[in-house]
Amino acid sequence: MKKTRRKFTPQEKVKILRLHLLEHKPVSDLCDEYGLHPTVFYRWQKEFFEHGAAAFEHNNNGSAEKKLQQQLAQLKTKLTCKDEVIAEIVADHVRLKKELGLD
Repeated sequence: MKKTRRKFTPQEKVKILRLHLLEHKPVSDLCDEYGLHPTVFYRWQKEFFEHGAAAFEHNNNGSAEKKLQQQLAQLKTKLTCKDEVIAEIVADHVRLKKELGLD
């Protein structure tokens, strides 16, 4: 009989790691309870600690991204205004050329 591989969601993995790290449940008990091999548990723990900083960086990147979006919107507005001014100047230039017969 073939065993099917069980997939754990990220939330389930964090829940299992939390049980060990915060509630001090032994790894052997958690592995028995959730049908895990200890090496899988320790790999999750290693990944959790290696990538844990990303959780904090995400918040900072979110505010930095928001600032960039605001700056981009301001620059687009400024560019639109400049385009309008240039269009007016070109229109005046064309009108003056026609009046002076330089066309």
